[in-house]
Amino acid sequence: MNKEEQVMLRFRELFNKLTWLNKLKMEDALREHTPSEVHCIEYIGNHEDANVTRLAETFYMTRSAISKITKKLMEKGLIESYQRPENKKEIYFRLTAEGETVRRIHDDLHDEFRERDRAVFDPITERQFDGMLRFIEQYSEHLDAEIAKLDESVKPK
Repeated sequence: MNKEEQVMLRFRELFNKLTWLNKLKMEDALREHTPSEVHCIEYIGNHEDANVTRLAETFYMTRSAISKITKKLMEKGLIESYQRPENKKEIYFRLTAEGETVRRIHDDLHDEFRERDRAVFDPITERQFDGMLRFIEQYSEHLDAEIAKLDESVKPK
C-alpha cells in the first residue's frame, strides 16, 4: 500500500472511529432528532438568513431533502420561517427557543469531545497544524473542482 492509500485509509478509519464514539452520546442526548435535523439546527443557529438553498449546498443534499427536514423541524417547533421585508420571495429560517436548546446541547457535546481529545491536540505545534490545514484545504479545493465538473455534466442542456 502506497502512502496515498495509507492516508486515505487512515482518514476513513479515523472518521469512522470518531463517528462511532461520538454517536453514542449524541444519540442519547438528542434521541428525538436525526443527525440531519441536528446539523440543520446547528447551521441555522450559526448563520443569519439560512434558507433551503444554502442548507442544501452546505450539506450536499437536494433542496427537496432539505425542505422535508425543515418541514419536520417546523412541525417539532424547533425552527420558524420568516421573510425579509425587502425580499418577499425568499423564505428564511431561524431557531425557536426550543431549537436553541437543542443547539446548545449539541454544542456542549462538541465541547466535551474537544476536551476528551485535548491530549492529542495540545502537543501539536502551529507548524504541524498549518501543514495539516494546508493539505486539507488543497484536497478540499480539488474535490470542489471535481464536484463542479460533475455538476456541469449532469445539468440539463
